[in-house]
Amino acid sequence: MYPVLINLGPIPIHTYGFLIAVGFLVALSVLRKLSIATKMNADVILDLAFWSLLVGFIGARVLFIITRAGDFWADPLSMFKVWQGGLVFYGGLLSAIPFDIWYIRKHKLPIWQTIDILVPGLAIAQMFGRLGCLSAGCCYGKPTGSDFGIRFYSDLVDQSMRGIPLHPTQLYEATVLMIIFLGLLYTFKNKKFHGQVAFTYLFSYSVGRFIVEIFRGDQIRGQVFDLMSTSQAISILTFIGASIVLSFRLKSLGYFGAKANKHRK
Repeated sequence: MYPVLINLGPIPIHTYGFLIAVGFLVALSVLRKLSIATKMNADVILDLAFWSLLVGFIGARVLFIITRAGDFWADPLSMFKVWQGGLVFYGGLLSAIPFDIWYIRKHKLPIWQTIDILVPGLAIAQMFGRLGCLSAGCCYGKPTGSDFGIRFYSDLVDQSMRGIPLHPTQLYEATVLMIIFLGLLYTFKNKKFHGQVAFTYLFSYSVGRFIVEIFRGDQIRGQVFDLMSTSQAISILTFIGASIVLSFRLKSLGYFGAKANKHRK
């Protein structure tokens, strides 16, 4: 946990914000290379990435505020203290998707090919974001019950869990995202149809996130019927939704039904 990277006089540079900025810049570099490789307009793709970040950031913050409505009601100004951490990724994803579809249609871009370019950048940006969570002390895990783990003292950590070894769920998810990112690059180079990279991301992230959530200890995430966290429920819905859309996508490409024989020749 290292919330402040450096102080520039009276101005603190928070590690959380710094890592998010680094992640975005790395993502832009990845998107530019993938755009050039597929002969897409890199400038339009980068503009889309910038606005998607802004819309997604707002959505992620709004969902976080909803999960802690009581705290923010007592201190409304704290809603704007984003440097202290506090983003729910699924809130960003759910808000960015409709915006991206609108933007892609407005600029008459090939939708599936464009999304395939975007998601590797999304995964690597997420990875840096989770490292930012580690520095801020949010999104922490349950007590490990042993010497293994990371001790947090952040105000974002429940008092009963401060100073004891907790599962480093931020590192768990960062590792999952790095593996997903590398897998997406491989899939991008070897994909059989446009949209394959996007579906690979949705399936792998929803499964990875569901598993990591098992070790999460922050209770502000909310529960669904006292059975699972809100993010686990969204992961299940994401997996099911992606499966349905994928079936329609493959059917439209002729992988099902009478046309399927053409793809086997």
